[in-house]
Amino acid sequence: MNIPKHVAVILDGNGRWAKKRGLPRKMGHVQGAKNVEDMLYIAGDVGIEYFTVYAFSTENWKRSEEEVSALMDLLRKYLLSAFKKAAKNNVRFRVIGDKTGLAEDIQDTIRELEEDSKDNTGLFFQLAINYGGRDEMVRMMQNMASDVKEGKLLPEDITEQYVSDHLDTGGVPDPDLMIRTSGEQRISNFLLWQLAYSEFYFTDVPWPDFNRDELMKAIEAYNQRDRRFGNAK
Repeated sequence: MNIPKHVAVILDGNGRWAKKRGLPRKMGHVQGAKNVEDMLYIAGDVGIEYFTVYAFSTENWKRSEEEVSALMDLLRKYLLSAFKKAAKNNVRFRVIGDKTGLAEDIQDTIRELEEDSKDNTGLFFQLAINYGGRDEMVRMMQNMASDVKEGKLLPEDITEQYVSDHLDTGGVPDPDLMIRTSGEQRISNFLLWQLAYSEFYFTDVPWPDFNRDELMKAIEAYNQRDRRFGNAK
């Protein structure tokens, strides 16, 4: 099969997975975080080179204080455990999103993990935290406007490639395949620029139950698509 080089995932359904089992929502997020670790190994094993997951959006701050606090505590534990796993599995780690909106200790851990894993040559893993596609574009345009104002950038130098290079995902190819779990069929402000020509795959399976077999179903569906990028057949 043709394995997509870059797969992006909106990992939805943790709360519904927990509710169905009579568990608190927090347990759904715990299981979801564990599945991210499992899927990183699986993605690398099947030949995916870049794997991006949407973990916490700029809109998720609207959730209850209890749930947000639980998610941030879970993130802290995940990041700390990621050092050893990134080294063991040769994973390069990057966080995309507005990191300045996160607690200082989380920002420090992210910087250390990105620096510690920067020379790893295996799977390139991007974790979207406090991320929104519109917010990403606004931040990029603010930086771009500042450079134009200071004479560092000419308007005619602003090309599609320039924009791509200065987004949070700079240096990473656009996703070939975007997967959303748990039945919703929208992109929810995720990678708005980068998904321009990606193939979309939606499944009713909640993220905690998404496994190798489900990933292969998505890749099989991807192989049935005719990707023309605007060209006539």
